Amino acid sequence: MSKLADKVLQELTQAIESDELVLPTLPEVALKVRETAEDPNAGIQDLTKVIGNDAALTARIIKVVNSPLLRTNKEITDLQMAISRLGINYTSNLATGLAMEQMFQATTDVVDRKMREVWNKSTEIAGICHVLCRHYTRLMPDQATLAGLVHQIGVLPILTYAEEHNELLADSISLNHVIERIHPLIGDRILRAWEFPEPIAAVPSQYLDFSRNSARVDYIDIVQVATLQSYLGSEHPYTQLDWSQVPAFAKLGLDPNVDMQADEDLSAAMEAAMGLLQ
Repeated sequence: MSKLADKVLQELTQAIESDELVLPTLPEVALKVRETAEDPNAGIQDLTKVIGNDAALTARIIKVVNSPLLRTNKEITDLQMAISRLGINYTSNLATGLAMEQMFQATTDVVDRKMREVWNKSTEIAGICHVLCRHYTRLMPDQATLAGLVHQIGVLPILTYAEEHNELLADSISLNHVIERIHPLIGDRILRAWEFPEPIAAVPSQYLDFSRNSARVDYIDIVQVATLQSYLGSEHPYTQLDWSQVPAFAKLGLDPNVDMQADEDLSAAMEAAMGLLQ
C-alpha cells in the first residue's frame, strides 16, 4: 500500500472513531417522505403532498408503477393512484432511494465522474437485487432495491475528502485502495445515523464477506449475490472466486454456475429494474 493511501486511511479511520467525520445527510425530500410514511396518522394523501412538491421524483414514481415489473392493465397517470398501487412503505423506500441520486454530485470533474460511476454501479446492483428478491425470496423487493442503492454510500465522504486533497485525487490507485478498504465501515455509520432499519444498515460492512453464513436469507445475501452477478463476463477479481463456496447462493436457492442474464425472463426483468433507477 502506498504511503499516501496509508496516511489517508489513518486520518479517515481516526475521524470515524472520534465521530469527527462529517457524514452526508439524506436529501430533504427523502427525510420528509420517511417521516410521513412512519407517522401512523398520515395517509396516502399526505405522502402525495410531500412527493408532489418534487416534480422529478413524482415522474419517476409514476414511471415505476407503469413499468413492466409492476404494470397492471390500467395505466396510472397521477401520483395518488401510483402511491395507492405501490403502498406507503414501498413508495417510501423507492422515493428514498431515488432521491439519493442528488447526493452523487461533485464540484470537480474527476470526483463527479467517480460519483457517477458509483451511482451507476449501485443502480445496476439494485436492479439485480429487486429481481433476486422477487424470484428467490419472500423478502420485500423495495427493501432489497434500497439495500442495493445504499450499499456503497460510504464512498461519498471519501470522495468529498479527496476533493479537498489534490494529492489523493491525482493518485487513482491510492484513492481506489482507500475506497475499497473503508467505504464499508463508513457506510454502516451513515445508515445508522440516518436511522435505517438494521437489516439494511448492516449491508455495507458485510456484503463483501463472501464466507458469511447467517441462519436465514437476508438483504446482505441478496446484495452479495447481485454484486457478484454484476461482474459476470468481466475480468474483475470477484469472477476468480469459487462462487460455489459462497453460502449466499445456496440460501437463495440459486446455482452459482448459472448466469441470470442467460434466462430471458430474468434478464428482461433486470433490464427493466435497472432502467427505472437510472
